[in-house]
Amino acid sequence: MHSPLGPTRRHRTLSLAAALTLLAGLSVTAVSTTSAHADDPQAARQAEFTAAAAEFGVPLPVLEAVSYDETRWEAHAGQSNAEAGYGPMNLTDLTAAELDADGLSTQSPRYADLLKAPAEHTAAAAAALLGTDTAAVQGDEAQNIRGGAALLASYARSYGHGRPPRTLDGWYAAAARYSQSTEDKVAQAFADGVWATLRTGADRTTQDGQRITLAPTARLHPDRDDVRKLGLTEVTPPPSGQQPECPRSLHCDVIPGAYTLLDPSDLRNYGSHDLADRPHDLQIRYITLHSTDETYDGTLDLFRDPTYAAGAHYVVRSQDGHVTQMIPTKDIAWDSANRSFYQHSIGIEQEGWATHGASWYSENLYRSTASLVRYLAAKYDIPLDRAHILGHDNIPGGTEGGVATQHWDPGPGWDWEHFFDLLGAPIHATAPQGSDVVAIRPGFAANKQSTTYCDDVQGYKQFSGPYRSFDCPVTSTAAPSSFVPLHTAPSVTSPLVSDPYLHPDGSAGTGAMNDWGDKAPAGETYVVADRRPGWTAIWWGGTEAWLQDSPRHPATVPVTAARIVPKAGKTSIPVYTTAYPEASVYPPDFVAFEGGVPRPQLARAKYTIPAGQSYVESGPAMNTDSYFAIYFDGSAPYDQHDFVGQTKVYEIVYNHRVAFVNADDVDVVTG
Repeated sequence: MHSPLGPTRRHRTLSLAAALTLLAGLSVTAVSTTSAHADDPQAARQAEFTAAAAEFGVPLPVLEAVSYDETRWEAHAGQSNAEAGYGPMNLTDLTAAELDADGLSTQSPRYADLLKAPAEHTAAAAAALLGTDTAAVQGDEAQNIRGGAALLASYARSYGHGRPPRTLDGWYAAAARYSQSTEDKVAQAFADGVWATLRTGADRTTQDGQRITLAPTARLHPDRDDVRKLGLTEVTPPPSGQQPECPRSLHCDVIPGAYTLLDPSDLRNYGSHDLADRPHDLQIRYITLHSTDETYDGTLDLFRDPTYAAGAHYVVRSQDGHVTQMIPTKDIAWDSANRSFYQHSIGIEQEGWATHGASWYSENLYRSTASLVRYLAAKYDIPLDRAHILGHDNIPGGTEGGVATQHWDPGPGWDWEHFFDLLGAPIHATAPQGSDVVAIRPGFAANKQSTTYCDDVQGYKQFSGPYRSFDCPVTSTAAPSSFVPLHTAPSVTSPLVSDPYLHPDGSAGTGAMNDWGDKAPAGETYVVADRRPGWTAIWWGGTEAWLQDSPRHPATVPVTAARIVPKAGKTSIPVYTTAYPEASVYPPDFVAFEGGVPRPQLARAKYTIPAGQSYVESGPAMNTDSYFAIYFDGSAPYDQHDFVGQTKVYEIVYNHRVAFVNADDVDVVTG
């Protein structure tokens, strides 16, 4: 998390002799370190950082801290992230071919301008400094680290009249410049994060087994006003006067989303969110994370178009973690296609593609989103757990046909375990081994899964349409993933379980990344149904599902949670994907105005919980409700009003997604 620093204080400077002595020491250290680690393949990347720092005169702690804040020192096996960034130093190389592959036409001025942005071509700039080609700094991690060091050194010298800074704090402006942000406060926030990493230090083993240590640095007092040397655009208050609802360290801006009447003759026809006064008239219970499947700028354009009929409260940029607020949190964003959730949720769109299974989200994005979520959770008293911090993929479709077509972002490449570490709420054991409730925690880096994807999978999976099998031409290599596959029996040769809405013919689940019916997501909690050596069975979507789980390669941790079971005497109970109130709650004149009872609460036809099964309860029983925003100007009868029912429901973790059961149908088991 980027942390704001206190008032600027005078920093110490080194004499020229001392600076030369320091650089000489760095060079000697680099030689000895490289030699010492020559026979230790797990220390290779540490040696590459040391050598590059000495070669280009960059303090090793600064180089390592910048890389840590960009990628956590990961090479990502040569794969690019959402902004076409490569390697431990996140050097970028965005091409027209990559935009075209994502369905983004380079004929559009929006994307044509993006291709020209220097921030999207730092790999070429680094390669020029090294006298090599762009491919080298993309695919060779040693060259990538050298390229990042060369860029930092060039930035520092450009602000020091050709001379490098004489103190570590003097590199603050160069670190800010490395963010590639065009806005001063955003660049400053990145540098603040780097200096926070310098203060705390870091020590981790990367996904490919590289051990890297950054020792804490004491007595750091950078001049944060050095960011002015960059000559960047100053962030100005929005014309609307709306102040961003953000932690101060993020320096968020506000670009209002569309709230527009589309047809003056029809006050119901407006876009693209509802006005409310949350939390005074409506509780905020959830925070929902999405991936944009678009560029940051493209997402802003779409959410300012009222005909798009969708939006989010916030959008987070991949490059530097910059956060833009588009809808006040008091209002309701149309972000998840299920009113029972989005009327109680804050939606955050993150620049990235759920379909890029082998791709990765930037560390800047993780940190900014985590900082924002912690702020919002504290403000609205939202628990930091997977029952309340949801992905779009965890929210069920709100209609019979919508179950199969509901979105599934941010996808298997989103590291929920790392994200909850950043939230300060790690997914960890809270009960002794042998507990009958477990949380999924496979270890993202070691949990490598191969998946497939077809663009039209969800398109032909309509409830009333014909079913076709997942014959997907696009296959990812085995990549770190945030789910574990579920089988029908404790054997890797047994079929994968399947969801009846995704597979109405009863065929087995698949490795398609959008076939979420056989994928248990990290952080979610389930009741244990059975155990065999190396395997654990959980109750899942009305059936028993098996996952590989052994002491040597654990995929779960034991946790404490309340469970719901069908009441005695019931052979099965219905499952709901909405929590709408009973019909009697609506006044007769409102029913007449609406032309009938609106939003009936209907059980899902293909979901049940048979007697003998048990599911984790996500919180206390709550009243059903439904918020109505009817006219653009709020003038309709009972407009902008939440109808609250007497029926109470429990939210449960049903399968990959959460659902509801009537409180009268179940008993709650604790302990």
